[in-house]
Amino acid sequence: MNNLLLRTAALLGLLWVVLAPQTAQAQKFGYVDSEFILSKMPAYTQAQQELNTLSGNWQKDIETQKKDLDKLYRNYQAEEVVLTEAMKKKRQDEILTKEQDIKAYQNKIFGFEGQLFKKRQELTKPVQDKVFEAIEKVAKKKQLAIVFDKSGDLTMLYTNPVHDYTEFVLEELGLASEERNQPGQKGPVKTVATPQSPTADAGAEEEPVAGKQPAKTPARPSTRKK
Repeated sequence: MNNLLLRTAALLGLLWVVLAPQTAQAQKFGYVDSEFILSKMPAYTQAQQELNTLSGNWQKDIETQKKDLDKLYRNYQAEEVVLTEAMKKKRQDEILTKEQDIKAYQNKIFGFEGQLFKKRQELTKPVQDKVFEAIEKVAKKKQLAIVFDKSGDLTMLYTNPVHDYTEFVLEELGLASEERNQPGQKGPVKTVATPQSPTADAGAEEEPVAGKQPAKTPARPSTRKK
């Protein structure tokens, strides 16, 4: 009985070795540039502009609070020699409280899962979901087993244009043109500036953002898959 089981397992293993490469070869794959697709969507561009405006206003609030803190500190230094110990303690506590308030406010706005993060999720997630749905539809229509994202963390050292399905996703979203779409400016669209720490010793955790504008992307080839 044991010999029969071993022979059966060996046979199944042999079949897997023989058939697995053929199955892998039969699977189709493709890739898309989600960043390029999002840059073509007016709703996404508008969302990024709104985020930049909100970020700028919040940064101005922090800068105003920092100026008030600096004023408190300068006044304390100028009047320290004439203050009693009790008055010094009171002024020092006031300065320390102000520093803590600024740090807490910065964390609330720009920290991990702060207001900026939540607002970005609120404004961009519906647009991103729409793109993902379009990608799924294209994958099913083209019978793709795997779809990679060229603009994601995956490093693609070489990409054959024949596997590029970005244009089909744009068509699914109603954004394709008669002439093949050309890449838009990617950097400024996604950048949301985060202010510097309000105090020299502030260790507030800030949400990482893109701050460097990438080089201009070359035009996409005109070859089109059927």
